[in-house]
Amino acid sequence: MEKEYEYMSKNIEAASLYRAKRSLHWDNIAVRMDDWRTKGESYLKRITEIYKYLIPEGGNVLEIGCGHGDLLAALRPSKGVGVDFSGEMIQRASIRYPELTFIQADAHDFDIDDTFDVIILSDLVNDVWDVQTVFNRLKSVASPQTRIVINAYSRVWELPLKMTELLGLSKPVLPQNWLTVEDITNMLNLAGFEVIKNWQEVLWPLDTPVISNLLNKYMVKIWPFYYFALTNLIIARPVIDEKKDDEPLVSVVVPARNEAGNIEEILARVPQMGSSTELIFVEGNSRDNTYEAIQKAIEDHPQQDVKLFRQTGRGKGDAVRLGFEKASGDILMILDADMTVPPEDLPRFYHALYSGQGEFINGVCLVYPIEEQAMRYLNLLGNKFFSMAFSWLLGQPIKDTLCGTKVLTKANYERIVKNRSYFGEFDPFGDFDLIFGAARLNMKIVDIPIRYRERTYGDTNIDRWRHGFLLLKMVMFALKRIKFI
Repeated sequence: MEKEYEYMSKNIEAASLYRAKRSLHWDNIAVRMDDWRTKGESYLKRITEIYKYLIPEGGNVLEIGCGHGDLLAALRPSKGVGVDFSGEMIQRASIRYPELTFIQADAHDFDIDDTFDVIILSDLVNDVWDVQTVFNRLKSVASPQTRIVINAYSRVWELPLKMTELLGLSKPVLPQNWLTVEDITNMLNLAGFEVIKNWQEVLWPLDTPVISNLLNKYMVKIWPFYYFALTNLIIARPVIDEKKDDEPLVSVVVPARNEAGNIEEILARVPQMGSSTELIFVEGNSRDNTYEAIQKAIEDHPQQDVKLFRQTGRGKGDAVRLGFEKASGDILMILDADMTVPPEDLPRFYHALYSGQGEFINGVCLVYPIEEQAMRYLNLLGNKFFSMAFSWLLGQPIKDTLCGTKVLTKANYERIVKNRSYFGEFDPFGDFDLIFGAARLNMKIVDIPIRYRERTYGDTNIDRWRHGFLLLKMVMFALKRIKFI
């Protein structure tokens, strides 16, 4: 017991000396901040560009290790709080950005009575005494919707960074923690967080015309160049473990065009989920009597909660937006009226979302064998190509992008709507509007495999060649708006 106490005392003393030495180091850096202004400026500018893409303006943002506050201020939060143990840094940050709140405190034991949409740790984990303790502290300021955004130096750059420091091209730093992505992921898991995605940024931290842009925006995203990147980016979220007392209302939106023969079966087969389930039909420019068939089905099933709207625009995406706008539910689902996705599979999507396993639940038709006439061979190849392309674009595995069934909460859908202007009106299907929006907001995307069934009524509304060409245009659009930012 005595030896254990002696060890603990020595460890506490070592930690205190470590923090005091680093606090003094960063105080000295802050005093010389103007002299060092050009040192590493290109790297910091690139990191700021990345964070501005990842974090939409107007949120509540906490930055641990905020330095002089430039990154936090660039994000334009509605409420921004910066924490740093350097008194000199905090003093300068408070003068530079009086609209933000800055607190002098250590990352290991800060005390803030609030929760935040986003918590940033930029180039911090390389410098702290105990990364695990810092991650544990984050739970006190995180809600289930909070995103943790971390960037940390790669060990590949240990020697190059030391050389740039000796040449006076970067700020001097004390000995660092050189952590791999796997190290950080493991410690996040131990602290009750799960990683949503990770990737690499910055191949060339110096300001060199043409070369900097080429390497840092494009080449760093391509194999094998990303292995040599300077910094690793990691986005994580809290593991959902809260108990829920009340189950939510579920809205199932059914876009229906030329599907008169399927309507009665939809009402008979869609199961009840949550506290209650409402069906919302959106009929759009049918050549058959789909609208009348829905009206009759509603009359024949007065016990069911069913709504009917006639689409004024065109395309499935427009129909889905109208249905979501009219929905009363806390959880929103899409069910294609052709019933190639069986309605009986919808509870799987509900439980995956309600349990917190994911925040955007995506149907996958490419795992189980496909019924003989359910999908033409070229459609299958196209789906596989686009799933591989979009998995790479979005940084999360998405096996099937064209399966129509997708599920998310109404609150998260409203966040997508709020940020829709970033992508604009580019998607007639509605699938990619939702996928892109969920990925940009760093939602956890989860695939649910289902058995894709053959149509029993009508013909497909998809033109393989025309719509395939549009999807290729979306890939090119996404390269610019998501991948090569």
